[in-house]
Amino acid sequence: MACRFPGGGSISAFWRRLKNGESSVIEGVPGSGRGRVGDLFRDGPVQSEACRFGANLDDLTRFDAAFFRISPVEAQLLDPQQRLMLETSWRAIEDAGMDPERLRGTRTGVYAGISNNEYRGLILEVSDTAEPAPSLYTVTGTSFNTAIGRVAYVLGLQGPAIAVDTACSSSLVAVHQAVTALQRDEADLALAGGVHTILSGRLLELRGNAGMLAPDGRCKTFDAAANGYVRGEGCGILMLKRLGDAKADGDRIWALIRGAALNQDGASQGLTVPNGAAQELVIEAALRRAGIRPSEVDYVEAHGTGTPVGDPIEAQATGTVYGRGREEDRPLLIGSVKTNIGHLESAAGVAGIIKTVLAMNKGVIPQHLNFRTPNPAIGWERLPLRVTSEATPWPLLPDRPPLAGVSGFGWSGTNAHLLLEGYHTPDRARLESTDGQWPCGSERQVRIRLPDGIRHQAPKERFAPRTTRILPLSGETSQALRDLAGRYLEWLDEHPAILAPEDSTTDSFLADMAWTAGVGRSHFSRRAGITFSDAASLRQGLAAITTTEGETSASAVTTVAFAYTGQASQWVGMGESLYESEPVFRAVLDRCDKALRGLRDVSLLDVMFGRTGHETLLDDPAWTQPAIYALENALTALWASLGIEPDVVVGHSLGEIAAAAAAGVYTLEDGLLFAAARGELMGAVPGDGAMAAVFAPASRVLAAVEEQNTVSEGPGVSVAADNGAQQVVSGPAKDVEALVRRFESEGLWARKLRNSPAYHSAMVEPALDGLAATVTSLEASIPSCSLVSSMTGRVVEAGETLDSGYWRQQARRPVAFRDCIQTLAALEVDVVVEVGPRAVLGPMVLMNWPDTSDRAPLTLSSLNGPPAEPSGPAEGSGFEDAVAGAYEAGLAVAFEGLYAGEKRRRVPLPGYPFQRRRHWVQASKRRRRDSAHPLLGGRHESPHGEVLFETDLSPSDPAWLADHRVFDRVMAPGALYAAMALAAAGSESPGGSEGNVSVVVEDFQLHTALILPEPDPESGDGEGGRRVQTVLEGSGTAGSRRFEVFSKDEDGWTLHMEARLSSSATGRATPRIDVGNLTAGLSPAD
Repeated sequence: MACRFPGGGSISAFWRRLKNGESSVIEGVPGSGRGRVGDLFRDGPVQSEACRFGANLDDLTRFDAAFFRISPVEAQLLDPQQRLMLETSWRAIEDAGMDPERLRGTRTGVYAGISNNEYRGLILEVSDTAEPAPSLYTVTGTSFNTAIGRVAYVLGLQGPAIAVDTACSSSLVAVHQAVTALQRDEADLALAGGVHTILSGRLLELRGNAGMLAPDGRCKTFDAAANGYVRGEGCGILMLKRLGDAKADGDRIWALIRGAALNQDGASQGLTVPNGAAQELVIEAALRRAGIRPSEVDYVEAHGTGTPVGDPIEAQATGTVYGRGREEDRPLLIGSVKTNIGHLESAAGVAGIIKTVLAMNKGVIPQHLNFRTPNPAIGWERLPLRVTSEATPWPLLPDRPPLAGVSGFGWSGTNAHLLLEGYHTPDRARLESTDGQWPCGSERQVRIRLPDGIRHQAPKERFAPRTTRILPLSGETSQALRDLAGRYLEWLDEHPAILAPEDSTTDSFLADMAWTAGVGRSHFSRRAGITFSDAASLRQGLAAITTTEGETSASAVTTVAFAYTGQASQWVGMGESLYESEPVFRAVLDRCDKALRGLRDVSLLDVMFGRTGHETLLDDPAWTQPAIYALENALTALWASLGIEPDVVVGHSLGEIAAAAAAGVYTLEDGLLFAAARGELMGAVPGDGAMAAVFAPASRVLAAVEEQNTVSEGPGVSVAADNGAQQVVSGPAKDVEALVRRFESEGLWARKLRNSPAYHSAMVEPALDGLAATVTSLEASIPSCSLVSSMTGRVVEAGETLDSGYWRQQARRPVAFRDCIQTLAALEVDVVVEVGPRAVLGPMVLMNWPDTSDRAPLTLSSLNGPPAEPSGPAEGSGFEDAVAGAYEAGLAVAFEGLYAGEKRRRVPLPGYPFQRRRHWVQASKRRRRDSAHPLLGGRHESPHGEVLFETDLSPSDPAWLADHRVFDRVMAPGALYAAMALAAAGSESPGGSEGNVSVVVEDFQLHTALILPEPDPESGDGEGGRRVQTVLEGSGTAGSRRFEVFSKDEDGWTLHMEARLSSSATGRATPRIDVGNLTAGLSPAD
């Protein structure tokens, strides 16, 4: 569910107002947002004081058009009801724990009640929007059908999209239609609800003058003083799904709709007069369809408009039907949300549903306001009804769930009634908050996408609990990202139980939170991936985002490369924590262990993890090479389970075998046997070989190698790898050590590599025939992605085969990794994921990335490497950090993969923080042209006899205001107040309309400068400026009157100027001061 009702823009805010028994009705000219006041009452003075009350939405003029890909031109002409539908529908999908983007192309319907298009009237009366393009946008932006169709269009929904207008019952009828569509299999999901805004002062006054509105602005439903309703604005949307489907998917279920019915009043006593008999029939029909006895229902959310005619009829119909078979000590509880938020008309029914569902979930029915004396026209003594005039515990019975009815009766005669049933998950999981409990989804086994080859081989045994989680946050703008982080901090504050370390459910709920954020939210271009292990580390990460200044780079990854590390990167314990916690990772390692067990007596896993008796075997090439290969393939599979697969692969020396397997050249087992044979052959080569790394240019190292070979007594030294800034030499240990000493003496960094045979040198040539023979028995496939050869440094082209001859040369010739990096740059790689035991290749890539490229890629290391202390933890959160980095870079992470083997549930989380900007028709210019004076604006009368003029002033309207600046800020000049005073006094004085009036201004005082803020490009405020109100004391007769000028900003009203005015219609002007004579008598000192 989602809502935007008066006084609250969310479900939780709405509940707080209901729980506290608060009314959202305000007194004053209805409207919300600067600019609406004059638009509503530009036609003259308010005749009905009832029109001065309303339950209005805040910030209605503002909308996050960019989020929904709507241009500013179109957004300005977009009915706020369409804006509300878009934002509230998005929030409803999020509340269901679903990613709105995943609904594209699905059979999701949209049904909503909408009954007015008053914004069209505002647009058509503004000449400034007569351009051809906006004229078309006016049609699409203010039609009922597009209000609903636009939701389907923007979200890509392909179920039915239907607008409903049955007046006050519209949203209940829409819900009924959505339920019917689901039952008939016309849709698999449905958004249903309603929307309503108040934008026409004329229509509002017609209701007031007809006596429909309460003069005191209070909806007094079922009270003796009931004398009309107060109008309200709002939007409510429900996400509906067949119960079986929702349970199977583990969805968050707020409540069940047991049944609903519609009918019509027919020929009642008048078009808008309710028909009690028809109301009884529709309630009976709903009960029959729901299979519920009337006496079982605990509460009815009444239509309850608070009118003298409607209340008694509804009470009689409701009490008659629901009184059948009811025990005397268990009356039907009734109430109406209209006493809190007014009558939302086409959104009234869905507001009642949301209130009732919340009451079911919280276990308490909120107070029905304004009920003091029962209406004597209602037969209370014979009807088993009790108004919930105070907060009332829900009357739960042990043998059944809560049951409630919701009524909606349209003033044109269409009636609707709906039956709701409370719902609890089988495990009754609830999330405790400061506002009570909130429903969670049912625990469900996480379903993941497994890579080919291990799809049916994931282990079933239990795994160690994951200690690190990732909370993905994103926004369309950097500010939205910061705001979202702030909302999560508030979320933590609202759920103190999650912060309690002694609470055993803490870790589970934090994991559910991260899970829901990963799979139940859309992911936008500005991203942050927070790795955390507890609430404290989560809070720290969130706080860091909220304080980040400036713009977060938009992610736009197009090409991903996986780089596979070679030998000398191994360490005892590599991958062990992932083996213990990640089913996909374990499945691959287990397969490798099983495949190698047929050849060796020792377990590969025992060697990798340094288990008893095998602590030193990992440095033996016979074990190093298959171990690294197995680890890298397990990491590849783990990345694939997250939906991240490479566009390009490259391997350094031994790593090229794993790269080839990742590209589909070899099966997992064939590649493993190849790596194992290569390791055995390399480890068996005769002689004392060694390798060393040196940071020096290739030409300098080559010259030193050639010079050393002139004195070498063995096969000589070779350049084993050209890594760009770093070179690797290989050969007899004596010669290699001599080179290291030489390089160090020349001030170069040089180190002998640990326990490494002389790979890629003449010393391995005795092993090459055996290596070629091994490869000959393997079947090689065409690479499924770009495979960069570490021997040539270029992409393996079509027609090239990785045969025995290739691998023979690959083992002997130097690794051309610098050329590989150049090729990655040419392929426009954005992200390089290093797949291996530690970060080795990533620094090389960054160090040697060509300057001609626009920017260096992001490099991510799958594992951190060994712990700093032997007794310390293994690779810790290395993989999670890499995943978070991939997410921040813009990769499409399938977060299900981080929860393989777990059961998780959807929990309620903060919604997207829309970045609203002002989009509203600029009606102020036309309004001032139509008024008595271009500065005064619309005229109103107060109950105290004052005359009020109200308008908006901005730096561009009137245009000349922009020329009056003080310290480069637009300030209203003193002459403006004088002009307003004269105009106001003249318009209210006898003869003033003909200009035959004399006005004297006395005691003229300026208090505070009126600074008119200019448009803010960040907030999108189209005009800037202030609302300005001019107050003239008295009733318009001659005499002295007080005159004041106020303006309003977000902090309230400010008095700028006051004076006393006196005027008389004399037919002759008061003698004027001759300014010329006055200035002629002034000296330079004056």
